[in-house]
Amino acid sequence: MSETPKSSPRPSRKGVTSTGARKAASKSERSRSREFTLQALYQHLVGRNEATDIDHFTRDLSGFHKADAAHYNKLLHGCIEQAEALDALISPLLDRKLAEISPIEHATMWIGAFELEHCPDVPWRVVLNECIELAKEFGGTDGHKYVNAVLNGLAPRLRAAEVAADKGATPPNASAD
Repeated sequence: MSETPKSSPRPSRKGVTSTGARKAASKSERSRSREFTLQALYQHLVGRNEATDIDHFTRDLSGFHKADAAHYNKLLHGCIEQAEALDALISPLLDRKLAEISPIEHATMWIGAFELEHCPDVPWRVVLNECIELAKEFGGTDGHKYVNAVLNGLAPRLRAAEVAADKGATPPNASAD
């Protein structure tokens, strides 16, 4: 009688936790700034705290010195100042009311929508990947899938030429000279 070979455990990937999120040591300054922004936006969404109070508190947190402070500042204040506009971009892509979305996923989508619209130096695929990572690390079990679906639906609207070029297509409304 032959034995069925036992499958060996999957080798662990370096730089990621057991959930697939990146370990702190492998995060860039911008990734860290997004994490601090997410925590700050959570305080804004849940506690309705003022941006300046949240900002002062967040900058005093351990590890903030390793973050890109300028990017954090742009994201935090930009998301709060443009909350209504960001919600208007996100809402049509939701399958439920915005009020039913977890504050973590909501804040993550704000970050993604803001970066897609106002940070052209960050490639659209990087924006999606970074937001998916945030949702994996801080959100609910499948929250990253929801964030991915919404931002993937938003990217072609906000970065039409870039998305089309990545996918090898002609962007909508582009003239064929």
